[in-house]
Amino acid sequence: MTQINKLARHPRVAPVLKHFYEELESALELTIEIQQIAAPTFAEKVRAEHVMRRFEQMALADVSMDHIGNVYGRLPGSGSDRAPVIVSAHTDTVFPADTDLSIKREGNRIWGPGMADNSAGVAGLIHLIEAMQTHGAIPPRDIWAVANVGEEGLGDLKGMRAVYERFGQKATYIVLEGGSFGHLIHQGIGVHRFKVSVSAAGGHSWADFGQSSAIHTLGSIIHQISQIQVPKSPKTSFNVGVIEGGTSINTIARNASFLLDLRSTEVATLKKLQKKVETIVSRYHDQNQVLVNWEQIGNRPAGTLDQNHPLIQWSVEALRTVGARKIEEGASSTDANIPLAHGAAAVCLGIANSGNVHRTDEYLDYSNFPKGMGQVLLVTLAAADFGQFD
Repeated sequence: MTQINKLARHPRVAPVLKHFYEELESALELTIEIQQIAAPTFAEKVRAEHVMRRFEQMALADVSMDHIGNVYGRLPGSGSDRAPVIVSAHTDTVFPADTDLSIKREGNRIWGPGMADNSAGVAGLIHLIEAMQTHGAIPPRDIWAVANVGEEGLGDLKGMRAVYERFGQKATYIVLEGGSFGHLIHQGIGVHRFKVSVSAAGGHSWADFGQSSAIHTLGSIIHQISQIQVPKSPKTSFNVGVIEGGTSINTIARNASFLLDLRSTEVATLKKLQKKVETIVSRYHDQNQVLVNWEQIGNRPAGTLDQNHPLIQWSVEALRTVGARKIEEGASSTDANIPLAHGAAAVCLGIANSGNVHRTDEYLDYSNFPKGMGQVLLVTLAAADFGQFD
């Protein structure tokens, strides 16, 4: 019998696993409650304050909010001087503050912007700690519940950077996402992001025809980038996600810009891709009255956890124990990137399933929500030494 199997049978743990089934509806109500609070990246304060009040109502120790909006609360351990376990969920979403947050329920699905990513993750964090408190499943090591900002988009993982700065390499990090149940992430994809800005002579589309155009130059640069061949292994990608510029249909554009996302699971390959793009961009700079500026606006570092690390083994065994039909291991860009890049033990776990993520018709399929919570519980308790001294 494995350590996880033993944990699942423990008289103070088995009731918590059952609790997740019995209290599913309350967890979903909490998810909706959180989803109804707009929290675009860089404007998460209202949602963070809501989470902070919940932490205070739960009587967690040392509840606080740092200067960037991360919310912290400590579940004191029963006695250990070892480094704590950090269980985190990001509060921000990709949706603007004025997004219609109306929801729809049908069958085992709830539709609504940000419902899975990451309202379900934040709700799962709260639900986890409350269930552990209710049934007295308190491990030796402290557990810090953290609702952090800045995971999405140009937030550039700033919330988790601050979390890591506070707790360091010796802590264990368990990152929660509302979707992707059964998908274990222990490798962080490296992501470099840039803004490429073009300035040109511009002018009137008829009278000044032939003058350099920022938009035409921009198009040429993007076309050249699209011709880059990237390897399938290590998986590598590029994407132009936003284009801006121009004044009117009959104006030769003086200014234009685009945002570029470069990714790879291997640091060296990512650097090679970046170098190829830089070479393309440099060809157009200071040519025919054109100036091109290349500015890095994001850097999500790559990192990985050794396949034999106990945290991975616990996570896989926990999925088997709760009845996951399919287990996948892989890489992604999550808050776990930061501790992984620094050599700390970290995984990202999905609580339920989802679809249409980052779209306004995003949905949460909560069929596996209790199982996902069970996995999170078992991994958290194993990492915090629960049962080792019974």
